[in-house]
Amino acid sequence: MIRSLTPEEYPELLREIPQPPKQLRYEGALPIPGNKLLAVVGTRKYSQYGREMCESIIASLAGEPVTIVSGLALGMDSIAHRAAIKAGLQTIAVPGSGLDRRSIAPRSHANLADEIIEAGGGLLSEFEDNMQYPGTWIYPKRNRIMAGMCHATIVIEAEKKSGTLITSRLATEYNREVGAVPGPLHSPSSEGPHMLIRLGAALIRDPNDVLELLGLKRKDEHPTLTDVEDLTNEEKVFIKILDDPCSRDELIRKSKLDTGTASAILSLLEIKGLIMEEMGEVRKTF
Repeated sequence: MIRSLTPEEYPELLREIPQPPKQLRYEGALPIPGNKLLAVVGTRKYSQYGREMCESIIASLAGEPVTIVSGLALGMDSIAHRAAIKAGLQTIAVPGSGLDRRSIAPRSHANLADEIIEAGGGLLSEFEDNMQYPGTWIYPKRNRIMAGMCHATIVIEAEKKSGTLITSRLATEYNREVGAVPGPLHSPSSEGPHMLIRLGAALIRDPNDVLELLGLKRKDEHPTLTDVEDLTNEEKVFIKILDDPCSRDELIRKSKLDTGTASAILSLLEIKGLIMEEMGEVRKTF
């Protein structure tokens, strides 16, 4: 049954955004109390690699206190919802339409909407139940709901000018965590995630990186991928400086290396799993 949520029932983080929705129509179960909400977004024109990464990451989150949120759209959204259901994770869909099955967008996902409800998830929309998909202008409004209600957003495949990146931009504006899954270098669908990583988004290689992004405990005992003793002398300089976390600019200044060289070394250290950047500071992961 579709009903209106009271403001007190809104997801807690959603109440904090600058323009919270005036109404929320909801069907199904509310987010499980105490769960971390993770928005998973990506391209409609996904590759086999993107699909496998999405399914693998979500499957490996089974048993964790995580609710998967996505937009019920074609492509990566539906893959994320179905992977969550298969893994026994709660999932919530935020379509770009009303929730009535005769209006829900896309029409081909009316059955998926039912599956989400049956699996203990929910459907959420700020639009009237009978409002049909009005055009692409609706996505920024819908995406602000997803970004606003979630603790973190991860992007799996998106072209550089993809509307998917709206969600990650809004998440950043709302001071939420953002991560991106890297892809093949020459694939257009890798351009969006790679741009986000260059801009400071967390590198998402596996479910442990997602857990860390959400503030949950990693499952791997040794999260670093490289032995510190195997590093170059220049890399060791940064590791030594990072006995105390500091900003990227301060780190580069203390290293006494030129900006281009320093940035390249920092990227390598992040890929190796030895450092990470969050809340404006770079720190060691070990």
